[in-house]
Amino acid sequence: MTIKDLFYKYIQELQDSITSKLEEVDDHATFQEDLWERPEGGGGRTRVIQNGEVFEKGGVNISAVHGALPESMQTYFGVQDADFFACGLSLVIHPKNPFVPTVHANWRYFEMYNKQGDIVDQWFGGGQDLTPYYLFEADASHFHSICKQACDAHDSSFYPKYKERCDTYFWNTHRNEARGVGGLFFDYLKADTTRSMQDWYNFVTEVGNSFLEAYIPIVQQRKAIAFTKAHRNWQEIRRGRYVEFNLVHDKGTLFGLRTNGRIESILMSLPPHVQWRYDHHPDKGSEEEKLVEVLKHPKAWV
Repeated sequence: MTIKDLFYKYIQELQDSITSKLEEVDDHATFQEDLWERPEGGGGRTRVIQNGEVFEKGGVNISAVHGALPESMQTYFGVQDADFFACGLSLVIHPKNPFVPTVHANWRYFEMYNKQGDIVDQWFGGGQDLTPYYLFEADASHFHSICKQACDAHDSSFYPKYKERCDTYFWNTHRNEARGVGGLFFDYLKADTTRSMQDWYNFVTEVGNSFLEAYIPIVQQRKAIAFTKAHRNWQEIRRGRYVEFNLVHDKGTLFGLRTNGRIESILMSLPPHVQWRYDHHPDKGSEEEKLVEVLKHPKAWV
């Protein structure tokens, strides 16, 4: 089985395991499934949960698309007349309770071909990151600890390198602050003299398999905390920053839009209720200010 086929089979199975566990945790709402096709080639399986007891909105999507690489992406990659194949799983979960963090994860594989159909480039990318609205340092430490364990199983240099890349990538430059408390981000993982594509497959799937262990214990511990309207207001204000990052900076969103991806699937990452307040600043010494200070100065969590 080729790496392409192996990874596509993997993300299908991972989607099943993640959505099943999230439904179990919510114990109220279930995922709605949409199968879709891309006119230029390929398609996907979108699963969305809404208005649950725990999860206000979330999506766990897989896709496998192929065809001629659009001109805008040819310019981006510095190639001409190339074809491509891309598959991956992308998820974003927005909990109802402001004390439960939003989480994002993505694991993907890309191939590029010449006109003879030969592979001229291939790589893996992905990661997972946590976006709290109220900072529980124990939660950030747990999430990062699981990320580090997955990395250390393959190379002890991976976690510090990919943690730093996550802090750099998920940075709202126009706000001069991080989107959240980070996690892992890696891209363009290619075969070289030290690692094969099978080695990278083993690493990326290790990270994917660690996701539920990284996130679900946090949800279970925080989902029943009582909250007020003020807490919800802050959550919605911070969600606005989340939207800003996804629409301005996120590579996955931009790639989907430029390759005629399914708009509903691409934008499922956006939360259902958001606020933008003019020149809003949290009160001095508040828990809200504590979060913002950490977002302005990323720290080591493990």
